[in-house]
Amino acid sequence: MPNKIDVEIQEKNKSYPIYMDTNPLDELMGRILSDLDYPKYLVVMSEKVHKLYAKTLGFPKENVYVLKDGEVQKNFCNYQKILKYCSKIGLNRKSAIIAVGGGVVGDITGFVASTYMRGIKFVQVPTTLLAAVDSSVGGKVAIDTEFGKNLVGAFYQPQSVYINLNFLKTLDELQFKSGLAEVVKYAFIEKSCEAVFEYGLFDFLSVHYEKILDRDLRFLEKVIKVCIELKISVVSKDEKEAGLRKILNFGHTYAHALEKITNYKKFTHGMAVSYGMYFMFNYAHYLKLIDANYKEIAVNLLKKYGFEDKHFNYPAKKMIAIMQTDKKAEDNTIKIILPTLKGYVKESDLDVEVAIKSGLL
Repeated sequence: MPNKIDVEIQEKNKSYPIYMDTNPLDELMGRILSDLDYPKYLVVMSEKVHKLYAKTLGFPKENVYVLKDGEVQKNFCNYQKILKYCSKIGLNRKSAIIAVGGGVVGDITGFVASTYMRGIKFVQVPTTLLAAVDSSVGGKVAIDTEFGKNLVGAFYQPQSVYINLNFLKTLDELQFKSGLAEVVKYAFIEKSCEAVFEYGLFDFLSVHYEKILDRDLRFLEKVIKVCIELKISVVSKDEKEAGLRKILNFGHTYAHALEKITNYKKFTHGMAVSYGMYFMFNYAHYLKLIDANYKEIAVNLLKKYGFEDKHFNYPAKKMIAIMQTDKKAEDNTIKIILPTLKGYVKESDLDVEVAIKSGLL
């Protein structure tokens, strides 16, 4: 029996289920199609997942569109190609589109679903740890442009999400580590999430890091469930990032600049976020917003999961210019999320001169 977590969006009085289990993967297609009950559908599947699981999952070849891997694939050209394929196989307003893959597949597929026929049903099947705890939940869908990441998109909630932990067994080490960065992020923002329960994620990750790194599914299931519930507690109150949801961007403003300045070829998203979190801890400590003790235990947690601090010599002016084009920027003011106490963060403006003077940029 799968774990079922309900997402309720207060503003729209909308809800949808997230299912999490370790059932055999060859049962997944039947479960999804039974729940959908739609005669026509399209599956957008990442290239890696297709190579590993196409036969096991069993979706008919004509219903599958294979998307190459990598952030660079999340572009206008592929968006148009998927739309064209939707028309080719005759999808209509009663059809559905299913994303099977990581965050790139989920983002671009969701954007297609939000715009094709002015919106059709959308199902998320995240196959990476990062997608499971982050991008598959919350309804952000988008593509990248030459000016920045996720600059064209929508808030479009899925009909359902299916998380099967068996996908994580074949996840390569870099992608697994990338997902762990987002997991650790939740430990730093937990008390600001306004969740009903306090999970003590920081301490859980500190104590059980060896089991988690070994991919013990019992511990991964616990961690994923907590992260999802924390994100739901935020998204349900603030779907469109008007206030509370901004805390989920801890480490992301700097991370997106790193990804953009290297043309999305050097860092996975999670690795960039890990460097972004280091940047925010260093900056907050320089401003004396956090004390040395909290910075030390935060850094120790990051290091337990293999994340090290590193300074990059990218031109400060270029990094700043990229951050000023971030969706969260206002009138060229760079908005960032800073740590204040263990588990707490707050929104602030980046003082560019201070960031340069401190040597962080």
